[in-house]
Amino acid sequence: MMKISRFFLILLCGAVLATGANAYTNRNTATIQILDKAAGKTQTLTIPVGQEIVFEKLTIVARACKQSDPFKAENFYAFVEIVESGNNKIYANWFDRNNPGKNPVQNPDYDAWLVKCE
Repeated sequence: MMKISRFFLILLCGAVLATGANAYTNRNTATIQILDKAAGKTQTLTIPVGQEIVFEKLTIVARACKQSDPFKAENFYAFVEIVESGNNKIYANWFDRNNPGKNPVQNPDYDAWLVKCE
């Protein structure tokens, strides 16, 4: 009976390790940089999760901000919504700090990317 229990315990541990379970930590603020292409200036914004921040013609909301497992290659992810004046939503997706070109903000006036979550 003991040998069978050990076997199943080892099998269970192996299954957990094989899945590569990722641990993410929720953070309270997202730090985002915005580039105003016309003015050629960059602004760093600290946005509390769930709150709206107004920057020039943009309203920005960070819905979530997560940090990957700090014992692995550290990365940050944030779900961000950006609305331009006139209720024109220009972005609603995840930012990936280590892969900023994965889901770019496609707007002729602004670029935005995630710096970190805190």
